[in-house]
Amino acid sequence: MLVTLIPLFDENMKVSAYSLFTQKKNFLLYPSLLGSGKNDGASRIEGLELIKNMGIQTLAPAQEIFVSLNNISVFSDIASECDAPHGRLVLLIDNGIPPIEMYINRLHELKNQGYRLAIRKLPVSHYEDYREVLALMDYILLDCEQVDITKARIYFNKLYPHLKLCASNIKTTDVFEALKLDNSCTLFEGSFYRLPVTKGNNKVAPLKVNYIELMNLVNTYDFDLTKAADIIGRDTALVISLLKMVNHMAVNSEITSIRHAAAMLGQKELKRWINTAVIHELCSDKPTEITRLSLLRAKFAENLAPAFNLGSKASGLFLMGLFSVLDIILEKTMAEALSLVKVSREIKEALVDGKGEFAELLDFIKQYEAGEWQEVSRLMLLKQIDIQVVHDAYMNSLKWYRDLFSGVL
Repeated sequence: MLVTLIPLFDENMKVSAYSLFTQKKNFLLYPSLLGSGKNDGASRIEGLELIKNMGIQTLAPAQEIFVSLNNISVFSDIASECDAPHGRLVLLIDNGIPPIEMYINRLHELKNQGYRLAIRKLPVSHYEDYREVLALMDYILLDCEQVDITKARIYFNKLYPHLKLCASNIKTTDVFEALKLDNSCTLFEGSFYRLPVTKGNNKVAPLKVNYIELMNLVNTYDFDLTKAADIIGRDTALVISLLKMVNHMAVNSEITSIRHAAAMLGQKELKRWINTAVIHELCSDKPTEITRLSLLRAKFAENLAPAFNLGSKASGLFLMGLFSVLDIILEKTMAEALSLVKVSREIKEALVDGKGEFAELLDFIKQYEAGEWQEVSRLMLLKQIDIQVVHDAYMNSLKWYRDLFSGVL
């Protein structure tokens, strides 16, 4: 199964929630799943494995995750499948769940258990039929391509004043700006915005657990440079700082990996740099959205390296994923940003020009993040990559990320 998180944001482009987006199989290989096979395993709530592997604690406390239910899985024991706080999950239904007593009673039960509820894909012509269901909802997702949001706001504010509107399927910034002016919606979602980055909050703060572990390591006799490099690689801010320092020392050298950079600096200078860095206290224990994206891309790229016949360059792919949002972090063009932390030709070609042997894997990761399953399926078919390989690579990235913040690594 393929699964990713799609960001939902507020009028200030701040990520406020996520929606789980899934696909069971590669539909290009198994077209029957689009027909009679679509209900296979329907009693299971798809995507909850992501929450378990990532750890909901790695998201900001206020952020909710929208989880889709169908007419079968709505009756499943959700608490046994996911131990996340009920208030953090928004159970998302559509018109596949009819407004009849059996389902209305079940929605009441879920509401009483503390879950929040949302509905999408509800045609305007069905609004009256779904009165009892809408009265239970916390959110309604409205496709701005099919629904007049302004008229919908008047209708829902009058009959369901508690209901929060979410404009979905926003394809351009112009549409988003127009919706903002209407002041109708609490949340927004659209293909024009897929990088889960909090606007105006692009600083990448180092992580305390890495600082402590690094300080303990480098203050031992004859410490292992490669182990220090691996710890540094868990933290985007530390990598940026390290490479800036190394590039001052070796102007014409291309850095191929974090271990390479650490080796160039040497034990003495690396120890001095780390002991200086740990003096500065962090202002927050929580990773920012940009840190989460950067680290997950890095580990996902590294895990996918063998599938793309790039196993020998896994460390370089890790660095590519880590720096794939460097332009946002430093608020510069990608070319300008990479000039500050010189990297190998393969990484630069992929990030600046979209070319070279790393570019295809980077594109695959971006398509995966956006939930563009048709394109992801096409690329898997061309590269003869099994869906389980991709699933395992992504899930292992989430576990690595979760363990990073729990201090396991």
